[in-house]
Amino acid sequence: MELNNKKVLVCDCEGTMTIDGKALAKACGAKDLGVATHLCRTQIEEFQRQAKDNKRLLVACTQEAPLFLETADEMSEAAPELEFVNIRERAGWTRDTAKKAAPHLTAKMAALLAEAALDIPAALSSTLVSRGALLVIGNDEAAIEAAKQVSHRLDVTVLLTRGGAPPPALMDVPVFSGRVIAAEGHIGAFQVSIEDFAAAKASSRKALAFDDGGQSGASACDLILDLRGDTPLFTAPDKRDGYFNPDPGNPALVMAALLELTDLVGEFEKPRYIDYDATICAHARSGIVGCTLCIDVCPTSAVTTDGDKVSYDPYICAGCGNCASVCPTGAAKYALPGGDALYERLRTVLGTYLDAGGTHPVLLVHDGDWGADMIGAMARGGGGLPAHVLPFSVNSATQLGLEFLLSAGAFGAERIMVLLPSSKADEKESLVGQAALAETVFDGLGYGAGRVEIVEEPDPEALETRLFDLEPRPGMPGGTFLAMGRKRSVMALALNHLHQHSPNPVDVLELQAGAPFGAVEVDVEGCTLCLSCVSACPTGALKDNEEMPQLSFAEEACVQCGLCRNTCPESVITLMPRLSFADTARSHQVIKQEEPFECIRCGKPFGTKATIETMIGKLENHAMFADERALERLKMCDNCRVIAMAEEDSHPIAFGARPKTRTTDDYLREREELRKQAAKDMKEKGLGPPDDDA
Repeated sequence: MELNNKKVLVCDCEGTMTIDGKALAKACGAKDLGVATHLCRTQIEEFQRQAKDNKRLLVACTQEAPLFLETADEMSEAAPELEFVNIRERAGWTRDTAKKAAPHLTAKMAALLAEAALDIPAALSSTLVSRGALLVIGNDEAAIEAAKQVSHRLDVTVLLTRGGAPPPALMDVPVFSGRVIAAEGHIGAFQVSIEDFAAAKASSRKALAFDDGGQSGASACDLILDLRGDTPLFTAPDKRDGYFNPDPGNPALVMAALLELTDLVGEFEKPRYIDYDATICAHARSGIVGCTLCIDVCPTSAVTTDGDKVSYDPYICAGCGNCASVCPTGAAKYALPGGDALYERLRTVLGTYLDAGGTHPVLLVHDGDWGADMIGAMARGGGGLPAHVLPFSVNSATQLGLEFLLSAGAFGAERIMVLLPSSKADEKESLVGQAALAETVFDGLGYGAGRVEIVEEPDPEALETRLFDLEPRPGMPGGTFLAMGRKRSVMALALNHLHQHSPNPVDVLELQAGAPFGAVEVDVEGCTLCLSCVSACPTGALKDNEEMPQLSFAEEACVQCGLCRNTCPESVITLMPRLSFADTARSHQVIKQEEPFECIRCGKPFGTKATIETMIGKLENHAMFADERALERLKMCDNCRVIAMAEEDSHPIAFGARPKTRTTDDYLREREELRKQAAKDMKEKGLGPPDDDA
């Protein structure tokens, strides 16, 4: 069987899985599928034959992937491109093998194979370089001993924050004292600010003594081992690559950190988790702040203010995806996987399952490694996953935003269960908020509550029981739309599908404050149509009209960032969080328009009557406008106002007529006239020469 130009090899793992090859091929849209029994051992020749005849292979086995890769590499011909998918723990090994569940298991396997056959674009990455310069920070001789453990592999420096440590018999690592003030950076580029920095004296006897006159400065290093047992140098320390702060009282944890440190030398590729589009960012305009959600939820402080936009540090970013989850415009998009692959995977899994006859699909979303281990533990030690529970792996469970949850429901998932590891417990706030918002939408449209659930269950047995005890829910509309583009586009497609098939197709849903949908209420009496809100709006929801003084609003484009409200000089704008499905929400509706004010000098429209009259009313009693002519200038356009000021004699820029330009001829003529006048005067006094010499 081929899927997406990939030859698919399926094995029932020595008969431990019930696989109907013919039914599975039909569910995948193929003609036939041969099911192997022992592909990795007794039937390895079949793998070799398929590897020889096909350039791309998809093998439904992950456990024996190293063996298949080694076998392919040993081929004299060019090795094929190999990919692997796990259908054993995720589908085949389950106690839900009753005859009635068989069609669902087949549909589930087809969904997993179809998903694995997709071509997923590679994510961009950043290169981190570590040369092995390690700074060990500690309180006593334990820091020195830890440094000696890795000094043969790393360039180690010890910084003691307290005195009293006995001097080592062999000073094979440099030891200093000092007080750590702050730290910043990442693996390969840490900067540690230190006060009272001083070197150990060679003459130290009972306890290490240090030079007098300690200095202040910054120490550059590639790696940090923090054994102080104090407050970590960084927020979310476990997410700062290259920084380790194990409990100094636990030798096992310290040794594990040392072992990991020895491997952190060389070049490392780190994924660029976030694709940021500054053009649609709603952070700020002209220094006025609107949305700060991404900054507020980032656990590592990788997102910072950068003028009217924000700055993402890819070297510090730990990939939790909180920023992408809460971003109202989609300016921050999770880029692992890249492009629209996440939505295509979701569409493929649910669509294939439903088309193959599966019912009551439950989407179990989980972190890649941790979730896979949980599912594996349930399959190997218990009853596995129910036939209708579809596992869906993502890089980070906290990356999920409203657009994903709504799309999952629109594609047919009756439940969306997000399996959250305990390590993410302090990062779940954004996910909880997005889940609550999705629940509001589902319930408001008549699909009922309880569609989205965050599961924090570390016990595989308890999780298995919980999944098998799930009661079927009323079905969701199985959409086939292409979810593409930025966040707002995907949400619009999902919402439109959900509303079209809604049991309760309401026109408006009221939402909680902070929701990324809503309207703006403008006090039209107080609005002067200054249009500052238009220039501040990052999405074009507020719009002006070049032909006349007019303000219009398109509700579908509004993200409730608050920039219009914060920018308005009259403070007449109020945010109204809600979700409107009315046709009027999709186009600009006029909020206010006025007659233009015509210049009293040239007749050109240059403002609104309300604006000019308000301005005159506020300034007519001002000392600078005591002169009636000054008030009259307020009724003129820019050009006419300048001309009027220049024409006023009393005005400092009224210079009068422009002086005539003088040339050389002018100066020569004046000199000749002066000479003749002087000669005439001398003659009259009898001092001049005769007339013939004059």
